[in-house]
Amino acid sequence: MSGTRRAALLAMVVCALALSIAVPLRTYLAQREELREVTASQETLRAEVAELEQRKQQLTDPAQVEAEARRRLHYVRPGETPYVVQLPGDAERELEQERPASEPAEDKAWYQQLWDSVAAK
Repeated sequence: MSGTRRAALLAMVVCALALSIAVPLRTYLAQREELREVTASQETLRAEVAELEQRKQQLTDPAQVEAEARRRLHYVRPGETPYVVQLPGDAERELEQERPASEPAEDKAWYQQLWDSVAAK
């Protein structure tokens, strides 16, 4: 065999090996990245579970339950006078929260709405 044939055969073997290794390597790297994301997500969920467990433990105390009912539900004991303090900007904020975020879109066909969204204005 001549030197060029040997070099060509060697190049073909190297290319075949590279191609056969490329797919498993890509899969391995993708799985490693996915594992990293899942681990981070799991840590976040563990922290959230610990926070919820702590909150659950706090709510076993009757004084904490009463304080929560007073704060969130505006409960009062018999004989107490309930009152709500209205600050000057509170009424406007409540109106903004009650108002819908945006008016409903016109009754156009879906393709017209799509075209309007991508057309340069």
